[in-house]
Amino acid sequence: MTEVSSLTGRLLVAAPALADPNFHRAVVLLLDHDEEGSLGVVLNRPTPVGVGDILASWAGLTGEPDVVFQGGPVSLDSALGVAVIPGDEGSSQGSRLRTGGDEAPIGWRRVHRAICLVDLDAPPELLAAALGSLRIFAGYAGWGPGQLESELADGAWYVVESEPGDVSSPRPENLWRAVLRRQRSELAMIATYPDDPSLN
Repeated sequence: MTEVSSLTGRLLVAAPALADPNFHRAVVLLLDHDEEGSLGVVLNRPTPVGVGDILASWAGLTGEPDVVFQGGPVSLDSALGVAVIPGDEGSSQGSRLRTGGDEAPIGWRRVHRAICLVDLDAPPELLAAALGSLRIFAGYAGWGPGQLESELADGAWYVVESEPGDVSSPRPENLWRAVLRRQRSELAMIATYPDDPSLN
């Protein structure tokens, strides 16, 4: 798969007709997308579990709401950290960091622009100064080779650009509508789609 066709760093926004309850009105940030498959986290599924309850050492670095998010239906017993590096939009230095060059910082890997994946096994104090906001996800969403492309062809997802603020939205329950509303296309109209179409 060429660099141009990779959707890494983009958002998958669930179409209203997507029937899978795991992804109803989901907004998924793709962390990896290549010929071997795709992996992402659902940004708008907060759980009632506080970060301090499972990863106390990271609790002081997470934003509001300070809870664990359900990243998807796969490996719910594993945790992923996704963060924003303030003031770092992935310049030419960013491309060197992506390739794992000598400048690659300890404890995190750039996904797209200012969005990075955090190594939760690293000491939090090594990263505290660099992180602008951090979200902890239990589990992830995964697709095998060609599976996501098939779902896209079926119209299950809209693919849109991500913004760093999507990762740390203080009101994740509104993210589906907010992401659609900011599109400069007919997708903006879908933001008004009722939760229950039978009431329309």
